[in-house]
Amino acid sequence: MARRAVERELSRERILEAARHLFITKGYRAISMRSIGQHLGYSHGSLYYHFKEKAELFYAIVMKDFNDLTILLKQTAGKAPSDGTSKLEQILLEFIRFGMNNPYQYEIMFMIRDEELLAYCRSEQSRCFDIFATLVRQHLLEDTYCDEERRNLPLTLFLSTHGFISYYIQDKISFEEIKPAAIAHVKVLCRSFYSKV
Repeated sequence: MARRAVERELSRERILEAARHLFITKGYRAISMRSIGQHLGYSHGSLYYHFKEKAELFYAIVMKDFNDLTILLKQTAGKAPSDGTSKLEQILLEFIRFGMNNPYQYEIMFMIRDEELLAYCRSEQSRCFDIFATLVRQHLLEDTYCDEERRNLPLTLFLSTHGFISYYIQDKISFEEIKPAAIAHVKVLCRSFYSKV
């Protein structure tokens, strides 16, 4: 009975957050279920109440982070433009905000180099990019671009936005600290890309 109470007290969210931090700072291979448990002040057995193995825990982290980003992008696309920005600019700014304010998540999602772990990320990266590309294409001027350009522009915008995040994420600063630079970057990218909706 006492063990069950302890296991419930140690929530999935706390485990995911601790594991995400440890995977990024120490490396996936250097971290065990035991070390995650120790970091949280629990036995590793408490983690098995929520996750069967380390790989399942890692995949749960990846799924949650990509789902959070997808929801954020869709919500942003559904809002009216504000502060003198277009919808496309807002989508790109929210992508940057997510990356800057969630550096551990972003690094696991888009910057991890471990081949074994990339297998867990690739399908989610692809799904996320498909949603991003759909939202971008919805806000491109129909008569301005040929089919090939409409296919390629979302990737160009994604890579440019990812490059911005990758550059600043190393400094461990928040979105608010670089917001003027983010707005200037997005304005330059979108100068001729969007329709004002």
